[in-house]
Amino acid sequence: MKYVMLFCGTAEDAAAFEALSPDELGERYAEVGAWFAEHRAKIGATGQLRGPQTATSVRFGAQGPPVVMDGPFLEGKESIGGYAEIDVADLDEALGMAKTWPGRGTVEIRPMVVLR
Repeated sequence: MKYVMLFCGTAEDAAAFEALSPDELGERYAEVGAWFAEHRAKIGATGQLRGPQTATSVRFGAQGPPVVMDGPFLEGKESIGGYAEIDVADLDEALGMAKTWPGRGTVEIRPMVVLR
């Protein structure tokens, strides 16, 4: 079964990350790199996203043309910082992976729509 793991965090999480010393940042990236290496057989495409302040959104209303807006359209206390596509047996296996994520914050798991 294919899922996407969305790695999310709050503004406070982002501020704490930015406040890490170079040594602490290196340790954090090493932990995350080790997690990806441990699960590489199950992981497809991955990516780290720039902050929500760099987003551009296209909003579709019920009528009229789409509206282009600076910033993320979704409102919330968390933003998505990265993602990983995974191919696992079931949700339990995806949850097992998510529970070991060293990046902290929140890991949202969504099943992918697979068109045949």
